[in-house]
Amino acid sequence: MKKLVFFFWVVLLSCIAQGQEPFPYWNDIQQFKKADSVSFPAKKQILFIGSSSFTLWKDAQDYFPGKPILNRAFGGSTLVDLTRYRYEVIFPYQPKQIVMYCGENDFAASDTVTVETVVGRFKALFALIRARYPQVPFLYVSMKPSPSRAHLMAKYKSANDQIKSYLSEQKNTSFADVYSAMLKADGSPMDDIFVGDRLHMNAKGYAIWKRILNPLLIK
Repeated sequence: MKKLVFFFWVVLLSCIAQGQEPFPYWNDIQQFKKADSVSFPAKKQILFIGSSSFTLWKDAQDYFPGKPILNRAFGGSTLVDLTRYRYEVIFPYQPKQIVMYCGENDFAASDTVTVETVVGRFKALFALIRARYPQVPFLYVSMKPSPSRAHLMAKYKSANDQIKSYLSEQKNTSFADVYSAMLKADGSPMDDIFVGDRLHMNAKGYAIWKRILNPLLIK
């Protein structure tokens, strides 16, 4: 065990010395830690965690006045990444509510990733969060239908349905279905709510999220 720990630190320090990230999104996490060391966030905020759809929502606080938001989402993170960094972006805080948007990138990472795998990753992470925060309300935001990832929509829909069903059996949880609200009448993703990459949303897209999330966020 000691040899394994020593090897870990050797690799970590070597990567840092060469300007490389020892793990994905390591530098993003260090920026969070640096910000916390300067001014640690207040307690009882709504904690946003997950991937870039939250990361890029720079003005999220403006959408939800009177509901203090602490955004600790990072990059194109997966549920694996969020689990890896739970001690940095989830556990240090004492949130009033935890809101997660994550899972979409798990599927995008590889065509071999199954619905069962992603749902299993979610359940494992949720169990870790519950062990730390047994009573804190938890809100999961469904995976969205992005035009650039239309080939994954069936997987997103199935995983969303399974996660929703699972959370319905858990205490102090809720599920925000943004997936359905972002579809046209023919079942394809809306075109005018995304930016040029056809993956991330513009203000119209976030307005849809506001309408759905606002009643579910704790005042």
